[in-house]
Amino acid sequence: MHYPHHYVSHHHQHMYELCKMHMHANVVAKLNDGTEINGIITGLDQKNVYLSVPNVGYEPIERGAPPFGYGYPYPWGYGPGAGFRRLVLPLTALVALSALPWY
Repeated sequence: MHYPHHYVSHHHQHMYELCKMHMHANVVAKLNDGTEINGIITGLDQKNVYLSVPNVGYEPIERGAPPFGYGYPYPWGYGPGAGFRRLVLPLTALVALSALPWY
């Protein structure tokens, strides 16, 4: 689907402002492919939003295998076991952002 440039520009700015308003908040990010990702916004720039996402369902990688997955090719934050990893999402991929309560 193609959108006029002014719509894309406005939507991008709107997503940027939403992310800025929810910095360090627990959120659900909905992507243009329908994927929903839970995470904590840890950073933001004009192109990307940076999330800390839980290692839920993480399986240890085989010895010698590269750590592909969320955030590839950004390997920092990876490793076996529980915890969090970093996910970098382009703002243009976001269609919605909702704050979640802290439990």
